[in-house]
Amino acid sequence: MFYNNKEREIRIFDTTLRDGEQTPGVSLSIDEKIKIASQLDSLNVDAIEVGFPSSSKGEMDSAKKIIKENFDSNICGLARAKKTDIDACLEAGVDTIHLFISTSDIQLKHTIKKSKDEVKEIITDQITYLKDHDVNCLFSAMDATRTDIEFLIDVYKKAEQAGADTINVPDTVGIATPHSMGQLIKKISNEISIPIDIHCHNDFGLAVANSLHGVEFGAKQVQVTVNGVGERAGNASLQQVVMGIECLLNLKTNIETEKLYETSKIVERLTGIQILPNTPIIGDNAFSHESGIHAQGVISDSETFEPGIMTPEMVGHKRRIVPGKHVGRHAVRNMLLDAGLKPNEKELNEIVSRVKDLGDKGKKVTDVDLYTIAEVVMNSISKEVIDLQELAVMTGNQMTPTASIKAKIKGKEKRASDIGVGPVDAAINAAQSLIDEFPDISLKTFKVEAITGGSDAIAEIIIEVEDDEGRSVTARSESEDIVMASVDALISGMNQLMIKRKKQK
Repeated sequence: MFYNNKEREIRIFDTTLRDGEQTPGVSLSIDEKIKIASQLDSLNVDAIEVGFPSSSKGEMDSAKKIIKENFDSNICGLARAKKTDIDACLEAGVDTIHLFISTSDIQLKHTIKKSKDEVKEIITDQITYLKDHDVNCLFSAMDATRTDIEFLIDVYKKAEQAGADTINVPDTVGIATPHSMGQLIKKISNEISIPIDIHCHNDFGLAVANSLHGVEFGAKQVQVTVNGVGERAGNASLQQVVMGIECLLNLKTNIETEKLYETSKIVERLTGIQILPNTPIIGDNAFSHESGIHAQGVISDSETFEPGIMTPEMVGHKRRIVPGKHVGRHAVRNMLLDAGLKPNEKELNEIVSRVKDLGDKGKKVTDVDLYTIAEVVMNSISKEVIDLQELAVMTGNQMTPTASIKAKIKGKEKRASDIGVGPVDAAINAAQSLIDEFPDISLKTFKVEAITGGSDAIAEIIIEVEDDEGRSVTARSESEDIVMASVDALISGMNQLMIKRKKQK
């Protein structure tokens, strides 16, 4: 279709703050919305849908405050085909109004209770009213993929005649296939001259594929959300759509792709929707390799077991070789050399054997496990920089959780205390306060898993710490005391990271 047309630029319309916030359980404060909008603007998305101004005072206030930030991205507000909704968007001061009305038979009957003729009349009246106020109009026929095609094209023609600037084709309930979406966009593009925008939901896991196929057949703008958040199974993922457009379709976007990973992490933190490790592009495992054959190939040439047309650096991610029961000698040697450890052949064989044994027992093998095994085998245990002495936590329903900690840092005793939203958070904050003389080291990830049942369950804590030069290590601790395990894992990780840095330098 449009392969290799490098001059064709696809606009990216982000709806994380509108459709994304409709994810069950997600509710963003105004400050959180501004943080996400700022990151999206930095990412250079073409348009940001900031919400539904007529739906609540909070939505109106957040829209106004985002607009006051004077971002470069076009700011869009959602509106039903009603003057009150349009007026709310105008009051907020948006650049574009996303006007929508249901068009499928089932929604005409059960949602808006209007006839097809009434819908066409409403479209003409409301778009005319909107354009009288000199605002850009994006018109959406809701549930387009379940709408009779002749009526749908008639609706879009009415919208174009009334002055709409762009029409949106939404797969509202996610029932399209790539082939059907492509054919639909082709038919519509043969009938109207204004740009086509697509909005795909992920109910069958096809949102990204449908979006890309729509672009192949002529869509000029794609609606997406960061991490694919959204109602039900979510929307098309911004990261996957953008990299698909640029790397697979060989087309252009304005996105600064090296900021995709950091954008993903910000939205993950603020929404509380955790990214699965195997999530394409931005998951922890997206560029990770354990298998001996894969790791050896990647170390030699990354294109042996990676796409090649997409690298971790392109999306702001990092390639990792991880230890485990499938790991090979070549990978282990390289991981140890990166940490300043140089085992001989006999020592390397023993280290690999012990790592595989640990993996065979069902354990996740962390970087710290690998370094500890290597140092034991090589008889070169490094002296710890931080030695934990005492930890105390106070909590209750009438007090703020508070933790105090004592440790020796480079042989000198030091104490610190801090508060948190819970005992674990307070303990971690206290530990980080204790080691504030290492400001270039930060806690990157923190995961908790119960590995036994009952009130005395043993918890496994897995953390990752990183320094300002991109070095990182993972560490693990297990205990029935989740607070103690958390601090042990953090300090273990920091010790290993500082040892790694010292040996590399």
